[in-house]
Amino acid sequence: MIGAEFRQLATWSERHERLVGRLLLVLVLTTVVDIFGTVAVYVFEHRAAGSDIHSFGDALFFTTVQLLTVSSQIKNPLTTGGRIVDVVLELWAVIIVAGSAGALASFFQSADR
Repeated sequence: MIGAEFRQLATWSERHERLVGRLLLVLVLTTVVDIFGTVAVYVFEHRAAGSDIHSFGDALFFTTVQLLTVSSQIKNPLTTGGRIVDVVLELWAVIIVAGSAGALASFFQSADR
């Protein structure tokens, strides 16, 4: 059973191209979301009293960690705009994880089973 799955991975077909294309699209779109989220978090949070985001690097760290793990060492945003961006980042992360898992599951599911 596992050997059949590895053999399926070893061949390159249109299904492989679709999977790689989908995963590359996810990577590119997530990078774009990360960049826009970083700019937005920086604009909203860098001057907020009590915020842990003081530099663009802090904003990039916060945004990237939110996309990867939905938690970080940095406090949650203090401004309304920062909180909205944070929720959007978390929703994006959940949707992307579910979509990527679905793409992988679809790849391994074949019509002849």
